[in-house]
Amino acid sequence: MTTIAIEESTANIKIAYFGTILSSNLALQLENNFRYISFSDNLSAYLAEQSLLTLPDVIIMEVGGNDESLKQVAYIKQHPVLKNLITILIGLDGNEELRKKSLNLKVNDYYAYPFPMEDFFARINFLVKFKSIKPRMLELPRVMEQRYRMPVSKRIFDVIASGFALLLLSPLFIVIAILIKLESKGKVIYKSKRVGAAYKIFDFYKFRSMRSDADKMLNDLAALNQYANEGDNKNGKSAFVKFNNDPRITRLGKILRKTSIDELPQLINVFIGDMSLVGNRPLPLYEAEQLTTDRWSTRFNGPAGLTGLWQISRRGHKNMSESERKELDNYYANHYSIFLDMKIIIKTIPALIQKEQV
Repeated sequence: MTTIAIEESTANIKIAYFGTILSSNLALQLENNFRYISFSDNLSAYLAEQSLLTLPDVIIMEVGGNDESLKQVAYIKQHPVLKNLITILIGLDGNEELRKKSLNLKVNDYYAYPFPMEDFFARINFLVKFKSIKPRMLELPRVMEQRYRMPVSKRIFDVIASGFALLLLSPLFIVIAILIKLESKGKVIYKSKRVGAAYKIFDFYKFRSMRSDADKMLNDLAALNQYANEGDNKNGKSAFVKFNNDPRITRLGKILRKTSIDELPQLINVFIGDMSLVGNRPLPLYEAEQLTTDRWSTRFNGPAGLTGLWQISRRGHKNMSESERKELDNYYANHYSIFLDMKIIIKTIPALIQKEQV
């Protein structure tokens, strides 16, 4: 069998093939032209284990006389993230009714076997170039925002409380800024991209407590990650990154962190509406991309916060597992209220002094 030459730039397209009848006929061509993996069934179980970085570019699925395969396709097309995956169905017979059902699910294409392979591969390349999930991830905050709306009372309280706190703490801000400048070179305020409610990405502010080259040292310190050995990480990566006795922290930074003073600039985030006083901690992009399955994406249906259930319950404890932290985030997203917020705020004050440098 001769292979079909395609553009080198598309040779890294990742294809997940679901089916057994045609896989042997298509396998060689797919393996020679794409990054190809095949499965006999259970599309939804496979996707539940993936993160944004490990999702395939294209899903190809055989469909036959039964509706089970179409149910799996319907599952991904109703999912807020997965519905943008490129999905191509291959009909095993000339059943026109099956073709209509497939197209009604809004799949990207439907082929009745046999078909010209050159046209098939050209179609895959076109779809990846123009309809890939990766550029369309920019639409995710808009999709998720339909699920999440911050209550007006919560927003009013945030504006009043954060505005008053910023005014009251402004002299302390000036003192801390001077001390940071005296100890080490670099900016006073550390700014990073974080993912908050409804997957909204925003600039997250903290007093700089680390060396200016801290981000470059991240990969070298992976073994120190508090969540590095979690048993439920299928792809070998932890959803959260937290270091014990982080060597990147400056001497002043240790004091700022132990007293949580480094977090105070986030009052600006609260005031301008990126965050709330109480909520789930906004996550760095590399952590948020691990939490896109149905089970864990619930945390993004609630507000991002300066403090929350994790901070007041078991923050800094070595026996706080990743799964426990995720469950706390999901619980808050499903049950947050002004009464729960006030309870968390009251309990936050004694929780500010941490026992460990994490």
